[in-house]
Amino acid sequence: MNRFMTGLRQIGQYPSAMAGILVILFLVGLSLYAVFAIPYRQALDLWRGGEIWQDHPRNAAPAWVNWFRLNNLPSTIIVEKSSADVESENFQGWSRVRIPLEFSYTYDEFPSEMNLFLKSRFQDKGPFIRLFWETPDGREILLGGHRPRLSHRVALSQDRNLERRLDAPPHMALLSLPDDIDKRKVLKGDYRLVIDAVFFEEESSLETKFISYGRVHGPAGTDHQRRDIMVALLWGTPIALAFGLLAAVGTTITTLIIAATGVWFGNWIDAAIQRITEVNMILPMLPILVMVGALYSRSIWVMLGVVVLLGIFSAGIKMYRAMLLPIRESPYIEAARAYGAGHSRIILRYMIPRVLPVLIPGFVTLIPTFVFLEASLAVLGLGDPVLPTWGKVLHDAQGESALYNGYYYWVISPAFMLMLTGLGFAMLGFALDRIFNPRLRSI
Repeated sequence: MNRFMTGLRQIGQYPSAMAGILVILFLVGLSLYAVFAIPYRQALDLWRGGEIWQDHPRNAAPAWVNWFRLNNLPSTIIVEKSSADVESENFQGWSRVRIPLEFSYTYDEFPSEMNLFLKSRFQDKGPFIRLFWETPDGREILLGGHRPRLSHRVALSQDRNLERRLDAPPHMALLSLPDDIDKRKVLKGDYRLVIDAVFFEEESSLETKFISYGRVHGPAGTDHQRRDIMVALLWGTPIALAFGLLAAVGTTITTLIIAATGVWFGNWIDAAIQRITEVNMILPMLPILVMVGALYSRSIWVMLGVVVLLGIFSAGIKMYRAMLLPIRESPYIEAARAYGAGHSRIILRYMIPRVLPVLIPGFVTLIPTFVFLEASLAVLGLGDPVLPTWGKVLHDAQGESALYNGYYYWVISPAFMLMLTGLGFAMLGFALDRIFNPRLRSI
């Protein structure tokens, strides 16, 4: 134990160990932030997507890409207003309301798309609306008329009639001069979308939301389902660390106890453990996990249990056995037996602690191995279907041909987190190996 404590004090003498500790602390802090900032249920709802992400652009790059560009990519612009916020003209049996949605467009590129969301309230006869687009140079463009339902979406960018009339995609034509369509030059300034609504019932109302979807969003961007990738990057951290840590602890401790039990009792117990280990060593772990995920369950906890079960009788048992055999013959073990120490006390208090300092470096470097295993299963399509993880992000990016379509951020961000995790634990593990193994200190 004194040697172990001395080794811990020596960690500060290795810059790589301190760097590894800082990386691990950063990952732990990120995990705590994710758990408290985005509770588990909220994270699952966010990752399922749906209407939650309707305000986000599709396949948007991270906002920081504008730091390295000459042309400023647009961010998402959202303008909301209700018919209750403006004055209405009342007539006999009907009323009229003009709802102006004003915004300034100062970006160098066109948005990715434009949508208008309408929520109307009526009993029998819904309202009728006409849309007008007013540009900074004084032009007024009629966008068409609609009879909105209780919940209605006007996809301005996908309006083929409007596109034919403007001779260009609407989200580009509406933000440029008529003779500059081919040049793709944005007309900057103040725009206004006017909603001219006619109500046929006294209690009718209309809530409007105009969204000009940008080409950048947040620190990590969005995917093909408008989901914020930052949610998966944040929650993928505690999931990855928990999976790696639990798998490493479960396999290492169980394997060590089984190896020590076999060494202490010997005879048929040791022989049985060695034969089971030899059979288990030839079983391929990844194909077994693929089979479990395809035929039984893809739950991360089921996968964790299978990993631990397959990792118990691994090659580590033979290594631990070779280390424990000399310890069994040590004088202090004989002294413990002389004063009446039981089998469990000798195994847990006298044999196992003697090899812990040597096993700690291997245990630390084993954690990222299981982290990469979980990510590999997710990339193969066998990840947990519920949880947002780094591997799931890579799987979705692969399915949508992210690299081919130029969405490099979609692949780089989760890959960077995986490499950072492996680097942090590897630097700490290699430094601990030098500390606890005197023969490596001179290398």
